[in-house]
This record gives sequence, C-alpha cells and structure tokens, in this order.
Amino acid sequence: MPTALKPIPISRRAQNSVGPIGQLMSQALKHPGLISLAAGFVDNETLPCEATAQTLTRMAANSQLLRQALQYDTSAGSMQLRHRLAKWAYRNWPDVDNVSPDRLVLTAGSNQLLHLVAEATIDPGDIVLAASPTYFVYMGTLRAMEARVIGVQADENGMCMQALKQALDRIVASGDADRVRAIYCVTDFDNPAGSTLSLERREQLLSIVKQWRSKHGRLLVISDTAYQELRYEGDELPPLLAIDPQAADFVIEAGTFSKSFSPGIRVGWGVVPESIFAPLLELKSNIDFGAPHFSQLFMNEILRAGEIERHLPVIRQHYQLKRDVMLEALEAELRDIEGISWRRPKGGLYVWLVLPAEVDASEEGTLWQRATDLGVLYVPGHYCFPAEGEPVQRNSIRLSFGVQSPDRIRSGIRLLAQAIRQELAL
Repeated sequence: MPTALKPIPISRRAQNSVGPIGQLMSQALKHPGLISLAAGFVDNETLPCEATAQTLTRMAANSQLLRQALQYDTSAGSMQLRHRLAKWAYRNWPDVDNVSPDRLVLTAGSNQLLHLVAEATIDPGDIVLAASPTYFVYMGTLRAMEARVIGVQADENGMCMQALKQALDRIVASGDADRVRAIYCVTDFDNPAGSTLSLERREQLLSIVKQWRSKHGRLLVISDTAYQELRYEGDELPPLLAIDPQAADFVIEAGTFSKSFSPGIRVGWGVVPESIFAPLLELKSNIDFGAPHFSQLFMNEILRAGEIERHLPVIRQHYQLKRDVMLEALEAELRDIEGISWRRPKGGLYVWLVLPAEVDASEEGTLWQRATDLGVLYVPGHYCFPAEGEPVQRNSIRLSFGVQSPDRIRSGIRLLAQAIRQELAL
C-alpha cells in the first residue's frame, strides 16, 4: 500500500491572499450565459487595434529600436519613457516641478507598483488607513503582508477628512501611532464606489499628513490614479503631487495605461519619494529585472505619436454612454423601492448600489443566488470593506458598466431588479 504523500505546506502569505476573484470566476464558469456586471475589464470594442498595428509596424521597420525593445533594460525601466511620462502624466499641470524621471519607476501595471510599495514599506502589524469601501484587490495585498487595514468613512467626495482625523486620534490613544505607515486612496472615480476625492479634501489630506509627520514621523500617502483619464463630466482635479511641492517627500502616485489604452500592454508607473526609491528597486530587481521592456518602448512610441490623445476621446464617449445607460436603467427599475440608493460617478467604470439594510447582498445571502439563477452577476460590496474601522455594509453592490453592451446593461439591471424585488417580496 503506497504511503500517502503529505500536502505541500502553503505559506501564511498565500493563505492570507485568498480573495473573491476565484468565487466570482467560478460563478461565471458555472453560468456561461450570465450577464456579468462584476468584471472591472475594459470593453473589447474600445481596444486600440489600429493604433497598435501601426505602431508595431513602425517598430518592426526600425531594426535599432526593435533590438533595443527586445533587450533587457534597467529595473526602473526605460529612461525614454520615464522622461516622457514625467511630462505627459502631469501635462495639465505645467507648474509641477517635483516629478522627476529619477523618482519614476515603470512596472507591469499599477498593481505591481502597489505591491512593491507594500513590500518596501509595510511589516506585519503595521497600519494602513483606507476609504471604506476601497479597492479590494489591494486590500488582499495588504492582508497578505499581515497589515491592519482600517476603514475610514467615505462618501461621493471620497474619504472624509474629519473621520480620518478621528481615526488617527484613536490610533494615538491606543498607543499604536508608531505602527501607522500609509493612507491609501483612489483619488478619481474610485473602485468600487465611483467617488472622487474633492479638491478641498485633497488639500486637507496633505495638511493632515504633514502635521502627523511633524509629530509622529513617517507616513505615506499612496494615491492610486488608475481611473484619472476616464472623466466624463466636471473639471479635472489636480493630482496630489500637483497641489503641494512638499508632497514629493511622502506621496506615492501610481498610474497605469490599463484603463486609458490597453490592459494587455501591462505598463504602469509610480512616482515615489526619493527615500524609498532605491529600496523599492532592490525588491523589484529580485522579482523581474525590470518590467517588460518591449511594452515600455511600445508605449513610448504611442505617446510620441500622439496616439493616446486620439484614443482618449473615443473611449470617454463610449464609457459615458454606458454609464448613462446603467444610471437610466437603475432609475427605471429601482426608483420606486424605498431604501435603495446609488451614486452617479463622474467617470471611471463603476456604480455603487446600496440596498435596504435588511438585504444581504453577499454570496452567503439569498439575493446572490437569486441573481445568478436569473442570469446576472455582481460584486458583493462587503468584499470592499476593511476588517477594522467603519462597519461592513453587506447590503452593498459594486456594478461595472465597462464590459457589457448598452442592451446587456439594461437587461442585467432588469434581472438584478427582479432578484431584489423577489428578495423583498415585492
């Protein structure tokens, strides 16, 4: 009789990384006809195929550029693209003088930058404050690092600064001030709630952090700008580094081309304080010897040729239409049900839906199964709430209008409304 093999032990970090993605994917596979209002993907119809083909043809015809693209580069990434990005990412704020290519690192999407920052700055037991709700994938990264994530009250204007002050005061009172490491925020049209940190709150955030640093020492702001280019209405707001020259000492701004051009190219970036640039690169060197160089030089050519400026108006118009369709469908299907509300995002890919308090929208509640049986999939909002701080709202839902066509968005909202009415016995 053969001896049974012992299972391969799994690290604590891997165990802590378990999140909702697998559950959502398994539901989609079990129900292939589902209308997914869950996936935060971009629409295939918006992908820049023609610009990509033309750029690849130009690169292929330039043997010197092609050989360069096929070779390694530095861990920080192509200096050509870093110089160009330092200007392009802040092109609407020409007075910004604290964004240097020497503090800009290129990564395989902005998620890699966020992961590297966590690796470089956070130890087990350290504290990160975030809006409640917040981006659940980054919470998974922080959970794997065994960090404490504390949720701070937020509304359509982003994290509430009075609530942030109160949360910091409680941490001081508990004796844990020396464990506070970072404040994480998605400044524009955040994932999941579609909220945007107002200009007043951006200024207040920088002021609060400067005051904290003068009393308690180091504290970083991790500003995730993944959706910044997807604005459909209202005036553009300055990124944090464009507001205060001193912000360069403690603000990390993470950007990406995944939403504004193509997720498959996998080019993201981060502007980081000088004090953590070298340690972050040491970690990065152990991981990848530099993010894909071919993709970096490809994006440098895209920017040089002005392709992204031609592409952005197209996708903004495309997604604005789908946002409006989702909002109109919600109004038509759910406006008469007491206790239901949703936010009107000015950009991004998401609508945040809050149901009556008695409805459990999690996968443990009956609404989840009703919805999938009817043919629509959503992200349960409870995944987006940190374990500490603000109470978890199990009656919340994240809806994405990124992937589906207008007709399927209407159908998906109609099916979701049907499930909600069944749940409420209406």
